[in-house]
Amino acid sequence: MTTSHAIPDNDRPPPVRAAFSAVTWKELAHLLTNLPLAIVGFVYAVVMVSVTGGLSVTAIGIPLLACGLYLSRQMGRLDRARARVLLGVRVDEPTPIPGPKRSGGFFPWLWTSIKDPVGWRTVLYQLIRLPWGVLTFTVALTGLFVLWPVLPYVARLLANADRAMVRGLLSPSDDLERRIAELESDRGVVVDTAAADLRRIERDLHDGAQARLVALAMGLGLAKEKLLEDPEGAAAMVDEAHGEVKLALQELRDLARGIHPAVLTDRGLDAALSSVAARCVVPVKVAVDLPEARPAEAIEGIAYFVVSELLQNVSKHAGPGARGASVEVWRAGARLLIRVADDGRGGAGASGGGSGLAGLAERLGAVDGVLVVDSPAGVGTTVTAELPWRDRG
Repeated sequence: MTTSHAIPDNDRPPPVRAAFSAVTWKELAHLLTNLPLAIVGFVYAVVMVSVTGGLSVTAIGIPLLACGLYLSRQMGRLDRARARVLLGVRVDEPTPIPGPKRSGGFFPWLWTSIKDPVGWRTVLYQLIRLPWGVLTFTVALTGLFVLWPVLPYVARLLANADRAMVRGLLSPSDDLERRIAELESDRGVVVDTAAADLRRIERDLHDGAQARLVALAMGLGLAKEKLLEDPEGAAAMVDEAHGEVKLALQELRDLARGIHPAVLTDRGLDAALSSVAARCVVPVKVAVDLPEARPAEAIEGIAYFVVSELLQNVSKHAGPGARGASVEVWRAGARLLIRVADDGRGGAGASGGGSGLAGLAERLGAVDGVLVVDSPAGVGTTVTAELPWRDRG
């Protein structure tokens, strides 16, 4: 009879494990593929620089250089993708060069393409990759046979150097690239906002003052015809036309105030915001603490319209339980701060509710401003806006 005995835990063989981790194998794959890709990139860079340099005295040399730098950009895109997959390096894609139409013509586009820093740094990356690729390929291949106990550490050291080269030479132009992208986005917001304002002004003129003036002209024409036959009726029509003139003038004043109020130009933010607060359906307390120097006209105008829009939101969305609101404006260093608060029903957000807060945030972002909304349900809403302070003149 055979008796089985349990194997003690300390005598069990260790579990089967991979010799290297997945990260190490990816790093080795990157190091081994460095050489073939480096040869392709080096040959391309040398041929491109040599050919375009030799043809630079002809009419096709400069356009050929621009095309060569564009292809270098595309090769840099492939290198960034390989580093992202094998090395885990996340490098943002550089801003594409606008085409000839967006650049203002062929020659402005050609000049922008030739002085492209991303393309030239990619060429430099391709040139220095060949000796580095020979080194990494040799070390990685030899290490698989004779250095395998310490190969993970060697691979990590060489891969970190690759990561540094990718970040240093294949990344966008840091703050400049990001700033260009932000300015392009902000320019679109400004253009859309200006177009929307023009459509609003045109609609207000067409539906309001223009229609009223047309009716006024017709009424005066009828009064003129009745002047001799029915003087009393003509006088009544003239009196009615006089009332229409007053209404038309009031509409034009309101429209002009919506474009740029005269009180803002003459007396500044304090008086202009007090005038806006007086039209709100709830009592509003205004506190403006600014130095004697006023901000630039554009910043002052944006601050006025921000408060005007927010107080309109208070009138529309604060609810019947709102007892009051407050407007505070002050300067903190190089920033102009605005806080509008109410004790209404809350629940407002920058992405919905029909309050226009999303559009207001975009308009502020176009001038490097910030909009922060704090609106717990049932508590009230506090909106803080921040604008850059720019001295007038």
